[in-house]
Amino acid sequence: MARRFLYLVAGLIVLTLAAAIGWNLFQDSIMRAAFVPAVPFRDPGGAPDYARPAAWLSRPDLPHDPARWTPIGVRAAASPAVAVFYISPTTYLRRDRWNAPPDDREANARLRLFASSQASAFNGMGAIWAPRYRQATMGAFLTDKADARHAIDLAYGDVARAFDAFLAQIPASRPILLAGHSQGAMHLTRLLHDRIAGTPLASRIVAAYIVGWPVSIGADLPALGLPACETPGQPGCILSWQSFAEPFDPHAVREVYDAGTGLTGRPRRGTAILCVNPLTGAPGTAALRSANLGTLVPTADLTDAHILRAAVPARCDASGFLLIGAPPDGFGTYVMPGNNFHVFDYALFWANIRADAEARARAFMAREGGRPMISALASGGAAR
Repeated sequence: MARRFLYLVAGLIVLTLAAAIGWNLFQDSIMRAAFVPAVPFRDPGGAPDYARPAAWLSRPDLPHDPARWTPIGVRAAASPAVAVFYISPTTYLRRDRWNAPPDDREANARLRLFASSQASAFNGMGAIWAPRYRQATMGAFLTDKADARHAIDLAYGDVARAFDAFLAQIPASRPILLAGHSQGAMHLTRLLHDRIAGTPLASRIVAAYIVGWPVSIGADLPALGLPACETPGQPGCILSWQSFAEPFDPHAVREVYDAGTGLTGRPRRGTAILCVNPLTGAPGTAALRSANLGTLVPTADLTDAHILRAAVPARCDASGFLLIGAPPDGFGTYVMPGNNFHVFDYALFWANIRADAEARARAFMAREGGRPMISALASGGAAR
């Protein structure tokens, strides 16, 4: 019996090793097979009408707005001085079509979860507007098919129309903070290039958080109309990072990055990736875990989510990726290949992002001579 058990254990080890080796060798092919649609692109119709509240995931007049969620010990601002335009990441994972239908239950449940765990970081200083849009499915980012480009363009078209509707519904003098993640961050770079760079609107931007999508310092940044953030509290600038635990393998990101052309028309290959450390608010700086004001520890529906201080450190690697040391406990689910903590780009630094946005908003108000903001730190807006 003991020998049979040992043979069984040995067999399981061999199978596990074989599966691991197969995954490491063929993970890109496996991902494409699992997520890239096998059907041709078709315009799905049903374009959202952003004059209607139902077209929005979050906006100030919506009841049960997920972006106004806060963990225990944190409060949203009662009278926010800034309007926040937040673009959500990919939540549609199926391969039956190229763009998400508006009524997909699973995708919409994930949307609310991301609004609560990401956009909520800004509710201490801003009123959040987040459009529902016909996002490209995950597989669109794993292939260079023309179908994928059509799907991404359609999604961006929705975002651009939503931004126009957002501008039409806020005061013309209201400061604006822009934020996005993953697919949402990609659309945000295009929005900055198409609608904001070189226009008077650029002077109203408190900051732009382009998170979970690589921004080339040489091939993208000059076309975005705002500089990279260089110091903590600096207003009118861009922050960007992509989180990896160590040891890390960013080849999947690098493959897409190196093959692309930047918004300036220059190839991205060979150019540096922008990394602004969310723990320090500056590039090129390292921070110990003690500098982390609070990580949002995930739960299935955030009912028991809590803020944990000093959970992870962070440093910008020379290659432009944000490294958080060894994989932290409690985040094993949804970690992507290569120790990519993409899903947790906001959650890992939630309280620091909150404090960073508030500091940049205060500096913006002071620079513009507007009414001073009440510090959310003093009024209970930060983690305690």
